[in-house]
Amino acid sequence: MAFQKAVKGTALIGGGAIAAVFGLSQFSQYRNKHGTFVNVQAAEAVPVPMKSHLPTREQQILALQTTSEFDVLVIGGGATGCGCALDAVTRGLKTALLERDDFSSGTSSRSTKLIHGGVRYLQKAIMKLDFEQYKMVKEALEERANLLEIAPHLSSPLPIMLPVYKWWQLPYYWIGIKLYDLVAGSQCLKSSYVLSKSRALEHFPMLRKDELVGAIVYYDGQHNDARMNLAIALTAARYGAATTNYTEVLRLLKTTDPASGKERVCGVRCRDVLTGQEFDVKAKCVINATGPFTDSVRKMDDQEVPNICQPSAGVHIVMPGYYSPDHMGLLDPATSDGRVIFFLPWEKMTIAGTTDSPTDVTSHPIPTEEDINFILNEVRNYLSADVEVRRGDVLAAWSGIRPLVTDPNSKDTQSICRNHVVAISNSGLVTIAGGKWTTYRAMAKDAIDAAVEAHNLKAGSSKTLGLQLQGAEDWSPTLYIRLVQDYGLESEVAQHLASTYGDKAFEVAKIAQVTGKRWPIVGKRLVSEFPYIEAEVVYGVKEYARTAVDMISRRTRLAFLNVQAAEEALPRIVDIMGKELNWSEQKKKEELEAAKKFLYYEMGYKVKSDQLRDSSEISLVPSDIERYKKRFHMFDKDKKGFITILDVQRVLESISVQIAENTLHDILNEVDLNKNGQVELNEFLQLMSAIQKGYVSGSRLAVLMKTAEENLHRRVGIPVDRSGGGL
Repeated sequence: MAFQKAVKGTALIGGGAIAAVFGLSQFSQYRNKHGTFVNVQAAEAVPVPMKSHLPTREQQILALQTTSEFDVLVIGGGATGCGCALDAVTRGLKTALLERDDFSSGTSSRSTKLIHGGVRYLQKAIMKLDFEQYKMVKEALEERANLLEIAPHLSSPLPIMLPVYKWWQLPYYWIGIKLYDLVAGSQCLKSSYVLSKSRALEHFPMLRKDELVGAIVYYDGQHNDARMNLAIALTAARYGAATTNYTEVLRLLKTTDPASGKERVCGVRCRDVLTGQEFDVKAKCVINATGPFTDSVRKMDDQEVPNICQPSAGVHIVMPGYYSPDHMGLLDPATSDGRVIFFLPWEKMTIAGTTDSPTDVTSHPIPTEEDINFILNEVRNYLSADVEVRRGDVLAAWSGIRPLVTDPNSKDTQSICRNHVVAISNSGLVTIAGGKWTTYRAMAKDAIDAAVEAHNLKAGSSKTLGLQLQGAEDWSPTLYIRLVQDYGLESEVAQHLASTYGDKAFEVAKIAQVTGKRWPIVGKRLVSEFPYIEAEVVYGVKEYARTAVDMISRRTRLAFLNVQAAEEALPRIVDIMGKELNWSEQKKKEELEAAKKFLYYEMGYKVKSDQLRDSSEISLVPSDIERYKKRFHMFDKDKKGFITILDVQRVLESISVQIAENTLHDILNEVDLNKNGQVELNEFLQLMSAIQKGYVSGSRLAVLMKTAEENLHRRVGIPVDRSGGGL
């Protein structure tokens, strides 16, 4: 009864506020202007045809070298840079794009995976009567709808629950969420709604029950960010843009304008990182879309120009899927330090983040233990006491650098700009900076509009609203069924291929290897618990993947989901890429080491060893110490004080169990802190202590030794698969 009264009261209180914002939102005009997107019309409006096949990287490099002058040259292969290339080429402009690393290798692959307008931005807009911030939210909601429309295979609506623990918060949050729906207008994904306590717990059974009043559920979008970025790049390439990764800009080229006598940017000197070859690329207009590296390119133009980028680091963690429902996210609107934390299902795992702290600009940001523990503590505050939130359940962790900017065109150059900024230097360099993932298309449109005007380029208006990205044209929610029926793929693998490649999934299925099993007929998995298959590595090379890191982090998302699984898949990935790209044995070794280093530092693998080292104080009771010593000495028969692969093999042979030597090496290496090829008693006790504290979970060595002890005389098989345990 009290809940019903609260809802009725909420409706009365909220009515006036909603009516006030209704006029501000210009709902009717917005609806008439952008009510639907007609994809066919958008494609037909593009003045250049789309190529049936993707050009090879070698062909793209050749186009850069042989084209006398491009109309537009974009520096940066993130979402905004690729968006600029797609916008320019679909206007009929001769376009090039250079990325010194891989497409989406920076911030664009390290997001919260949401396509959203920003609930908290709308709250600030209303509380502070900030019309600029309101316009930013409205634009983002329009772009959210467009992105869900042009890449339905890579994105989908996601319900997000906002739990309420105080009665007065119910009307407050309800009004805010309803205003969010209202500002979205006809582009509202689904209407938000209120849940009672019992219904909230039905939807999100892991939620903390104590003092829970109810919950509000609203909808935003979710996507596979790196694959979305890649789809934009590949679509631009198929429309004719010379898009290349691993092509570094060394300096800007300039010429003197005969009319004004001023120096003007006229291209770049660049280097193919893979071959070392240097060459010039000429262009009428150069666009700087380098995110956190905005200022480094601006200083290539003018060493004296002040910095406008104020980088902020955001850390995310990935935990097992059982921490959240399959189809419901959670929003913590007010963390202990005032930040917002999202807790979302993603790729059958659970993603939590983000933090927000000042940082230096780097190509290799590293997640900190402090940020990881902050997120874990906030998660604990919202989950039931029955759910033990363990540090060891962190499967991956990463840091992304958000490029907050000040507006160089503003009088107040110290104030952070909430929206994106387009600036044109005296020499004609166009810089697009700031903004957010969701608004990449609008940012690109504004940048190309400015470039067209400043450089007198012959081009019409933007054609990208409603323009479908690669894979979307013939995609349907049931496409995966055809993959199962036509090729004999596992259902889970088929669903993954359909949601990753869209209608291009058939191209991957065609090159999938026969398994030799009754079922599935084709599709050899890279690792047992993820639906990625070997054929994706071959196809990834066609999508311009040139390193093992490209494959584990951006063509597949293994590194972002489980770093141990990614490491396990690496040898096979390197072998396949080596065949496709003609790598030498030395090159394959280098790629393997580079990928392991990436996982170790940038994806949170390092914290696994740190957790064991940090728990060097062995906090075990004497009886546990004796029990674990006895288990250890069962393997260390010679009382050496350490065990090796030979010791483990000897015990396993005595109970008629065989495990491949490579697998045993990996199992011991997970615990071998000093990397001397053996596990010492102290290391083993540290492991068991860390497991008891929850710092480490899923240790294969611990499971193997315990099972061997229990089954020494029964000769029962010993499991050695990873249990899903984390870092």
